[in-house]
Amino acid sequence: MDQPTSAPSLAAARAHPETGAAAFVALVVANSALAFGPLFVRLADVGPVAAAFWRMALALPLLGGAALVAAQRPRGSVPVTLTPARRWWLLALAGLAFAADLGTWHAGILQTTMANATLLGNSATFLFPLWGFLVARTWPTRWQGLALLLAAAGAALLMGRSYQLDPRQLGGDLLCVCAGVLYAVYFILMSDVRRAMAPLPALALSSAASLLPLLVFALALGERIVPGNWTPLLGVALVSQVIGQGCMIYALGRASPLVIGLALLIQPMVATAVGWGWFGEALGGPDLVGVAMIAAALVLVRRERETARPAETRPAGNPVTEEA
Repeated sequence: MDQPTSAPSLAAARAHPETGAAAFVALVVANSALAFGPLFVRLADVGPVAAAFWRMALALPLLGGAALVAAQRPRGSVPVTLTPARRWWLLALAGLAFAADLGTWHAGILQTTMANATLLGNSATFLFPLWGFLVARTWPTRWQGLALLLAAAGAALLMGRSYQLDPRQLGGDLLCVCAGVLYAVYFILMSDVRRAMAPLPALALSSAASLLPLLVFALALGERIVPGNWTPLLGVALVSQVIGQGCMIYALGRASPLVIGLALLIQPMVATAVGWGWFGEALGGPDLVGVAMIAAALVLVRRERETARPAETRPAGNPVTEEA
């Protein structure tokens, strides 16, 4: 965390930061790298949950090393509001939620288009603010309400189109929506952990906590665990988990909310292009309308979530993507 300062001044400083060239490049790289995750999952010769296990296992040494380096940097004190026992319980539950999220999303990737998997898997972007409204006992603003309506309508349109094209594809869409719900649960659990722990250590520990559940899930489903080809698994670990999440951690807090929201559109655009070029997944007119509706909602909800309220009235930030 940064050096101690008053909550209003901290909120004001982070609400409209200058977006430098490095932060902009990091956002482009992060969203492009994250969009390639579904491709590597499809190319892997292990099961989808096993791919999620290797994604975390191969990335964990680098994440752990980055967390140790970050711990050596001088920083302001992190207010400890959790007992050690509660902190570890929350980390364990967060690891379980993260494992269920990744396993469910990876399974959905194999049954729907890359564009749908990317968009619907990001539904935590809309669900996490809803939890914040419940905690703060407030109603969404006009723009937040519009974003949620757009997201719901766009998701319904995409899933309706999936069912028309192939009923089995609707199952993949529903798995990706379920993954988004589980990711929101992960956010909620980690928001408490983040009160007593910096972002990188929190990310590394929650990632470690997800390994055993993922391995157990993969074995229970009878999936192949040991790959014959390590390249796709190294790709999803290094490109999506390390580069994607690492660049996102760097950029958030250093870029304006509007730029962050617009940069989120890179993910579905890249995923759609890769799906079309690699797998021939062309989108029809209704699909494009659904994508546009969710894309607009992503911009609106991201902009509102970071600018509408002072820091003390918002829930704790995204533990994965908040500034280190």
